[in-house]
Amino acid sequence: MKPSQRDHFSLVSFGKASLWLVIALSTVLAPAQTFQILHNFTGGRDGANPEDGLTIDRNGNLYGTASAGGIHGYGCQNFRGTQGCGAVFELARSGSGWILRPLYDFPDNTGTNGSGVAIGPDGALYGPGKGTGGCTDYNACGSVFRVSPPPTPCASFTCNWQETVLHQFTGTPDGSYPSSRVIFDSAGNLYGTTVFGGQQGNGAAYELSRNGGSWTENIIHTFNVNNQDLGVIFPGGQLAIDPSGNLYGPAACNSAIGCFYGAVWELQALQGGWNFNELFQFNGNNGYSPAALIRDSSGNLYGSTMGTSLGNNDSAAVYELTFSNGAWHYNLLYDYGRFGEDSTADLVMDSAGNIYGADAITGDGYIFKLTRSGDSWTFSRLHSFTGPDGAGASGQIVIDSAGNLYGTTSVGGAYGYGVIWEITP
Repeated sequence: MKPSQRDHFSLVSFGKASLWLVIALSTVLAPAQTFQILHNFTGGRDGANPEDGLTIDRNGNLYGTASAGGIHGYGCQNFRGTQGCGAVFELARSGSGWILRPLYDFPDNTGTNGSGVAIGPDGALYGPGKGTGGCTDYNACGSVFRVSPPPTPCASFTCNWQETVLHQFTGTPDGSYPSSRVIFDSAGNLYGTTVFGGQQGNGAAYELSRNGGSWTENIIHTFNVNNQDLGVIFPGGQLAIDPSGNLYGPAACNSAIGCFYGAVWELQALQGGWNFNELFQFNGNNGYSPAALIRDSSGNLYGSTMGTSLGNNDSAAVYELTFSNGAWHYNLLYDYGRFGEDSTADLVMDSAGNIYGADAITGDGYIFKLTRSGDSWTFSRLHSFTGPDGAGASGQIVIDSAGNLYGTTSVGGAYGYGVIWEITP
C-alpha cells in the first residue's frame, strides 16, 4: 500500500490550458544527466495528478493514468479535491518533441486504483480499478479493467479507446481493494493482489486467464486463513515474477501472532496449485512496512521499506534478499538515515544492475540512483524537484533502451496538476 503523502509545491496560477500538446518547458543540467519536463498536466482533458507512474512499450511510447481530470469533470474528485474522474493517456515522440494523446476518460469513480496500468501481450492496457459495489474496506470492492484501441482504425487525434471490466471483486471470497499493478506470465495470464477481502478479510492473490473473449478469475491464495501464513496479511505493492511463474510480493503482518513489521512472500507455482512461502520477516531494525519489490535475472530480490529503526532514525531503506544454503539473506543497500525520508515510488533496475526510485515527501521530492560496484552501493540524487518542475514523485519509473528514465509527479508543474519528466544519462 502506498504511504500517505504530503504535497509540497509552490505554484503560480497561469489558468488552465485548452491544449494538451506537450511542451518541453525547462531543461536543468545536473552532473552526468539532463532533466526535462515532457508534459505539464492542465487538469483538463489530459488529466490531473498522475500518481501511478508510467509503463513503456518496445517503441519507447509511455502510458499512464491520471487520478483526476478528464472530460468527466463533475461527480468525481480525488483525495486532493481535484475534480474529474481520471484518464488514461499516451505520451509518444513526435519529431524532436513529445505529444500527449488522451486515450480514455473514466466516466465515474470506478477508475484507476492507484497502481497504474501494465501492457498486456495484446498491446492493450490492464490495471486495477476502484470498481463498483460496496465493501467494508474503502467502500468499493474494486475491479480489473482493460483499455484497448477501437476495433476499426480511427483518424481522429483523440480517438477514444474502449474499457472492458474483466472482473468485479465482491469482497468475500475473491478479495477487495486491488492495489498491486497487474503482472503477466509467459502464457498471458494476469496476476495481482487485493489488500483486503478473501475468506477472512486479510487479502488475496488472484489470477485472470483468458478463454476466447472472456476472462476467468481464480483465487490462487487467500492470506492467513486460520493463521496458516505466519501472520502475513494485507498484500500490496509492487509484485515480481520469475521465469517459472512464481510470484513474489510484500505484505503487512498480524501482530497478534508474532509478526509485527511486514514480510516478503512467495507463491510457488506447482502442478495443480500454489504453495505459499514466507521468505523473510522484518524485525523493525532492518525495516518495516515493505512497499515495493523487483527481481533481477539472477533471482535476487530488491525492495524498499517505509521505515527502519537502524540508528533510531525511523527512515526508509532499500534492501536486497539473496538465496543461498536453503535460506534468504538480508543485505541493507541504503538507509536514508534521516527522520521522515521515504521511498514512495516503485523501484526499477537498469541493465547494469543499478536501482532507481523516488522520495516524494522530503521537500518537493527527488529521484535517486543506487549505483552497484561489486558488492557495494553508492547513493546519489539525480534530481531534486522544486515545485514549478514538479513535486511529489511517486509510482512506477521506467527506463528505455537508451537508459533514459521517465516518471511522473503527482502535483506541481506549471498548473499544479503534476508533470511527466525525463532524465537522460
